[in-house]
Amino acid sequence: MRTIIRVLFQVLFKTKVIGQARFQFSGPSIIMPNHVSFLDAIFLYAYLPREVCFVVNTTIAVKFAFLLKWVNHIAVDPLNPYSLKKIASIIKAGQPIVLFPEGRITTTGTLMKIYSGIGFIAIKTGALIQPVIFLGLERSLLSRLSGIKREWFPEVSIYVAERMQLVAAPGKSFRLQKKEISDRILALLQLTMFQARQQDECTNLFDKLLDAGRIHGMGKNIVEDIGGHINYRQVIINSFALGTTLRPQLEDDSPVGVLLPNSIGHLVTLFSLFAMGKIPAVLNFSAGTENNEDCAKTAGVKVVLTSREFIAKGHFEELEGRLSSQFKLIYLEDCKQQITLNNKIQALFNYLVRQKAISDGAIILFTSGSESKPKGVVLKHCNILANINQIGSVIDFTSRDKMLNVLPMFHSFGLTAGTLLPILNGVEVFLYPTPLHFKVIPEIAYDRNITLLLGTPTFLHGYAKQAHHYDFYSMRYVLAGGEKLNDEVRKLWQEKFGLRIFEGYGTTETSPVLSLNTPMFTKAGTVGKFLPAIEWRLEKIQGIEEGGTLLVKGPNIMAGYLLPEQGFVPAPEWYDCGDVISLDEADFISIRSRVKRFAKISGEMVSLDAVEKTAESCFGINSNAAINLPDVKRGERIILYTTYQKATKQLLRDFIAQTRQSMLAMPAEIIVVDKLPLLGSGKTDYVTLKRYKTGEVGEDA
Repeated sequence: MRTIIRVLFQVLFKTKVIGQARFQFSGPSIIMPNHVSFLDAIFLYAYLPREVCFVVNTTIAVKFAFLLKWVNHIAVDPLNPYSLKKIASIIKAGQPIVLFPEGRITTTGTLMKIYSGIGFIAIKTGALIQPVIFLGLERSLLSRLSGIKREWFPEVSIYVAERMQLVAAPGKSFRLQKKEISDRILALLQLTMFQARQQDECTNLFDKLLDAGRIHGMGKNIVEDIGGHINYRQVIINSFALGTTLRPQLEDDSPVGVLLPNSIGHLVTLFSLFAMGKIPAVLNFSAGTENNEDCAKTAGVKVVLTSREFIAKGHFEELEGRLSSQFKLIYLEDCKQQITLNNKIQALFNYLVRQKAISDGAIILFTSGSESKPKGVVLKHCNILANINQIGSVIDFTSRDKMLNVLPMFHSFGLTAGTLLPILNGVEVFLYPTPLHFKVIPEIAYDRNITLLLGTPTFLHGYAKQAHHYDFYSMRYVLAGGEKLNDEVRKLWQEKFGLRIFEGYGTTETSPVLSLNTPMFTKAGTVGKFLPAIEWRLEKIQGIEEGGTLLVKGPNIMAGYLLPEQGFVPAPEWYDCGDVISLDEADFISIRSRVKRFAKISGEMVSLDAVEKTAESCFGINSNAAINLPDVKRGERIILYTTYQKATKQLLRDFIAQTRQSMLAMPAEIIVVDKLPLLGSGKTDYVTLKRYKTGEVGEDA
């Protein structure tokens, strides 16, 4: 019977089992699959190498009583505590069992919660846990996932992970031990979900676009901007067509500069370059002329792709002139006019045969320059795809969702999480060219029924202030990154819209997300837990008692840097994030400060972030920025910039004394300004502040 079912599944579903040899049943064993359809158990029955016992809900057992006559199973009532003991006794007797730890079929596309009763079974039996992940069956007619393109016989893969024994930490109550083990089982399943999705993912992003169109339907509208919308078919054909006019103008394999806003044109340009095997270097148009010149030179760019309309609307004529004197500028408007009928026919042919990209591919982004001169960050397509799969293993989204991305694509958060993640997963995305239109963006969210929104806390604060209470009525997730989320913004969104902001953390070099708060695991004031497959360690810093410098490695870490005068420098085995962090008992991460955001005053380490926090408490506003400069007597001195017009050193000194803080945190100077300079990401531009003080630029620059 099993052989017949396997052959049938192989023919109909093209079933692929990865790691089948890992099925081993020496000692107590629990097989824990994710639950995406009513076919899951039948597939396991067909592919498991020996007789196992299936744990079935009593309600389900009644519905499928006829089929279960031929299957070794036990029917249990999940609300009856004696059911857990019954399962444990079977495991202890040496019978391996199949237990769906979520207890129900997912309707979200990702893993559901794990009950503490699963932890009870694992602790009492000491069984080895073997995660199994189904991919593909969620698109079958027998799944409950809504908003997807369903198929009679989708391609199915079954990923079998290594067995693992989970041991609870001693010294805790049994209740806490059960919760701990249940949480660790969920983390193990999330890791296995990532590993299953990551199979053969060292591929070009354009090839993943072809896959996304096949899975979700080529006619599905996937991108919208202020000028219109476009479906998968149009993105792919337009990418091929643009490539036919660009290829003769791109003389060699050097990276190609891209100077464009969030738009359909920008997206098509990137995918066109990906398809040709070219490496885009995405320039930050908000960073100024000198910065963009340096970035283009560092990346080895010879050609820059841009748009006349964008240059005119953004008033970037000076930047255009400086770049055109050193690099060849190609305008998308000219490319569009150069596309001939033959080009269109060739593009259509390439689409029909599903022509794949030439190479695996990479993209170059640039560090924000908030602390030092920008560097080129080389991200392989497999780095970005890994990060997309990591995020998708802990956050649920479906093709019914709609993303509003206002973060520019030169920002790694805006590129990976805001653009590529939704497009490659069937989530329609609205690309808006600037995050600074605080009144317009809430209106778009309301008008387009947006469910997913990304932003820095600075931008989220602006939207919340301007928005109507009902503008975000359809929102499911608001994800924050790029800077510290303060309590004022968190409280404002909760009270005005009834929405939690899920804060995350990452760097451009990590594609970018390293950790994230989720509906399953969230703790205010932290940046969540590490995503699956990220290894980490802390290095102690002399003078800093709590936490240490974070070093990470994983599949999402960059290939390396492009440095001025040096060229490409491969990434080390462990990437130093440059941040001081600490972790609590539940592995929630708190960011203490940047390593560079410490000043050494008379031999003592003083956090500049803490100075800003003290100023915020004293002045009642959060528009404060502390910098450190060399000092002959004390090693370094602290300069505080603030927009609080009544700020004085005496006012702050009295507050520090009253709150019994160290006077080492007292700034040597307080400078009142009308506004703080910001980078395109919304972060404070500390480099410019230092240049104010050293006289390199005026404060009105």
